[in-house]
Amino acid sequence: MKIAPVTAESSKISPKRILWLLVGIFFLTLLTQPVRLYFFEMSKRWLYVLSYAGSLAFLLTPVMRAVAIRFGILDFPAGRKIHTTATPLLGGVAVIIAFTTALIANSILEPRIVLFLGGSLIVALVSLIDDWRGLSASVKLLVQVVVVFALAYNGIVLDLFPVKTTWGHCLNVLLTLVWVVGITNAMNFMDGMDGLAAGLSAVIAFFIGLVAFQTNQPFMGWIAAAVLGSCLGFLPFNFRVRKPAAVFLGDAGSTFLGFVLACLAVIGDWDENPIVSFSAPVLIFWVLIYDMAHITVERILKGKVRNLKEWIDYVGKDHLHHRICGLIRDRRKTVLLIYSLSATFGLSAIALKNARTIDSIVLVIQALLITLIVSILEYSGRNHD
Repeated sequence: MKIAPVTAESSKISPKRILWLLVGIFFLTLLTQPVRLYFFEMSKRWLYVLSYAGSLAFLLTPVMRAVAIRFGILDFPAGRKIHTTATPLLGGVAVIIAFTTALIANSILEPRIVLFLGGSLIVALVSLIDDWRGLSASVKLLVQVVVVFALAYNGIVLDLFPVKTTWGHCLNVLLTLVWVVGITNAMNFMDGMDGLAAGLSAVIAFFIGLVAFQTNQPFMGWIAAAVLGSCLGFLPFNFRVRKPAAVFLGDAGSTFLGFVLACLAVIGDWDENPIVSFSAPVLIFWVLIYDMAHITVERILKGKVRNLKEWIDYVGKDHLHHRICGLIRDRRKTVLLIYSLSATFGLSAIALKNARTIDSIVLVIQALLITLIVSILEYSGRNHD
């Protein structure tokens, strides 16, 4: 067997490897006690969590990509999918590991956080099995429902209605179920273009973090920072300027991010005013809520689905990113436009700090008008096809 000689060209270290090594050195530096204490003493724990999750996700994503290729865990072009080449699916595992270890390593383990983190990992594990071997949508939905009920039983539940009455408690549990399952699957549906789900999760986490800062909720802020960091560390491999994604989140990653962010909204204390408390998270998650509501109404009105099972099993190119891309004919610009929409609504949520009831109502109406403008534009684009 001949061994190829080592030449100057083959011995060069690529810029990507140099960057990976530098990030690796940075991550190892973060693990040292003096550096960790420095961040904590400077009251920059959020920055430490952000840096920890981001650097670890960046380091792990190429590793998980290689693992996915080795075991054939790939997303092949088919049906409603718009990518043209088989792409590794385990990028979400890197995000999950980075997020989880960032919380554990920094002792962010309040009982409620441990509960919803455990629930999130169960949901992600089931979706990982789907990425690898395939599972029916009904099975995944059933697991999500069971996990949400388990969390509600242990006190992780919305309190929009009177909590001391039976009917109020039942409505709170039902609303929690609709919220968490809806946001989880809406995020999964958004994972249809390079960088969309991870970037949208980063935008949402950023604004949740700002609200946590405004309302002095450190645990909420640290978790948001962990989500933001893990998504930012993953995005360079998933949203590239001139090349298609090198790796996808997979269902495991997108459902995990959606579930974590939805639960984070449930455990957060948004405002003493119940209208403001309701409006702020709705605005931050507006893009996901709008997409889920739009496809549901349109599919029912057009007779595409006639019952819950058909709705669960239905797949199609009628999501927000598909419709906008049909209008502007550019996937990257579509993703950036949706980022911008989400950031716009997020800024409205930030403006609700110490707001009156009328202020929150006006900002929600503004969000509805912006959504109406987008809908008119994308429907106009359809009519010109």
